[in-house]
Amino acid sequence: MASNGNIYSEAGEQYHLKVKPGDVGEYVIIPGDPKRCEKIAKYFDDAKFIADNREYITYTGTLDGEKVSVCSTGIGGPSAAIAMEELTKVGAKYFIRVGTCGGMDINVKSDDIVVATGAVRMEGTSKEYAPIEWPAVADFGIVKSLVDASKKLGFEYHTGVVECKDSFYGQHSPEKSPVSYELLNKWDAWCKLGCKASEMESAALFVVANALNVNAGTVLHVVANQEREKLKLDNPVSHDTDKAIKVAIEAIKLMIADKKEGANKY
Repeated sequence: MASNGNIYSEAGEQYHLKVKPGDVGEYVIIPGDPKRCEKIAKYFDDAKFIADNREYITYTGTLDGEKVSVCSTGIGGPSAAIAMEELTKVGAKYFIRVGTCGGMDINVKSDDIVVATGAVRMEGTSKEYAPIEWPAVADFGIVKSLVDASKKLGFEYHTGVVECKDSFYGQHSPEKSPVSYELLNKWDAWCKLGCKASEMESAALFVVANALNVNAGTVLHVVANQEREKLKLDNPVSHDTDKAIKVAIEAIKLMIADKKEGANKY
């Protein structure tokens, strides 16, 4: 273990991701599912496989001449925070989470896009980076790029706060939990406050990004909406994440174009 707190393998790679300086670009897409990495990398030019360790799979290529990467994070805040920490150490600066979510606002429908502007910190990881009073807020420039990309692609999208949790089944089977009273009451509160969707990584990523002085945003594919289900509204289950991936790719292209033009809009 190095004295500065960094942990490296014998090859000089980051301990978990097995990446080293030069392996990744400044722009990184971070899906949860490792199987999504190859799918995303196909949108890059000259994509190359970099590393595969635990839940972390990394590819690097280019978009419009700029070096970009994709790295999976696994499920939840702890593993996502590890990915952001180690990617930042090797040069990454701009992160876009591409993931799935369950809708909460009844206007958020299956197969829609949700661009998170902030996240409810109902998880544990972010508390080890900032006091609970600190808000989990997405980078404004990345949010704007994701919104502009959604508009350009003609996709139905929503912006707003998402709820971030640690327990998947605490959402879907809260009545089984000894703390069901808290889970149910807080879920009701988030819905009344206009929360758009529920997922598991964004709160940690937004707060960790603040702590590391990097930039993070989130674009989500809506799988279904249990609030619509309760009201007997149309609610098919959708697993195709292509729209969210395309939004992230287009957003990075917009960010690269702004950088090349010397724009400092945000």
